[in-house]
Amino acid sequence: MNLTDMSNLTAIKEFLLLGFGSLHGLQFFLFGMFLGMYVVTLLGNLLILIVISLDRNLQTPMYFFLSNFSFLEIWYTTSIAPKMLQTLLLGPKVISFVGCVVQFYFFGSMAVVECFLLAAMSYDRYLAICSPLQYPSLMNLHTCVLLAGGSWLGGFLTPVVTVAMTFQLPFCAAYKIDHFFCDLAPVLKLACSDTETVEKTTFLLASFVTMVPFLLTVASYIHIVAAVLRIPSAAGKQRAFSTCSSHLTVVTLYYGTLGTVYAIPTATQAAVLNKIFSLFYTVVTPMVNPIVYSLRNKDVQKAVRRLMSQWASPKGSSGPPLPPRSIFFSQKSLDFFEGRQALG
Repeated sequence: MNLTDMSNLTAIKEFLLLGFGSLHGLQFFLFGMFLGMYVVTLLGNLLILIVISLDRNLQTPMYFFLSNFSFLEIWYTTSIAPKMLQTLLLGPKVISFVGCVVQFYFFGSMAVVECFLLAAMSYDRYLAICSPLQYPSLMNLHTCVLLAGGSWLGGFLTPVVTVAMTFQLPFCAAYKIDHFFCDLAPVLKLACSDTETVEKTTFLLASFVTMVPFLLTVASYIHIVAAVLRIPSAAGKQRAFSTCSSHLTVVTLYYGTLGTVYAIPTATQAAVLNKIFSLFYTVVTPMVNPIVYSLRNKDVQKAVRRLMSQWASPKGSSGPPLPPRSIFFSQKSLDFFEGRQALG
């Protein structure tokens, strides 16, 4: 490192997010499209949170995890989308050094939490289908809180090492980040020193927090498929699979796009491809998830119609309020367990 680099190293207090580069007049179209996707993401996930919290029929373990998932998706996309929209509308955007660290950390945290939550949701479906009679006692309030709380805690702790190692590196004069947010690969390209230790440490951590939940998810679905195939009636099989199809779609979308980006070595990643695939798991997938997972779910649709009819009806015409019921022992859940046993 020469004296010029040393002087620039001490002066760097901000980075420049280049965004998508030259778009040849498409920036306003892309801005409108991504803004619409961001709004749909926020409204879709907020709707899910409101419906689950207000409708007692959805207060079951499956929807408890789904409400955590929707809350996560709001913050996951919010950590990226506002700055990305600014770069589209105004061109390259300055982000402070601290702002870059914070964005890097929260994006990594939300990604890890999502991996853990998807695994917890698959375990919930495994118990519901493979052990329906024991499900209420196994997936009780204590278990649900432990699984959800562990997912959030693990997500916030895991990126600390990577963030600390990455932003302690010396950065040279080229402080331009060729991306629309502070991601690992483009940030490491600005380092003046060897990044091999950071890359290997990050790879090991990322492998653990993605592959372990992924393998647990795969194992859960292997047992689910085996249990469903033992159901004699076609209607029973279809009913059982319908409770898992949305979750399986979300898992495929998330791990497919995430793996495509991070399985490629940092040094060989093309910046354009990195941005395109990053768009999928930062903007597109969070928008699709509420549609795939809940808004096409018949129970959620019925709950939305019930709430809309209550809000639209004259005040006081809907009768006395329904008493609160346990989210883990609702009659609807018990009916499902009994029906599942009968089908088996």
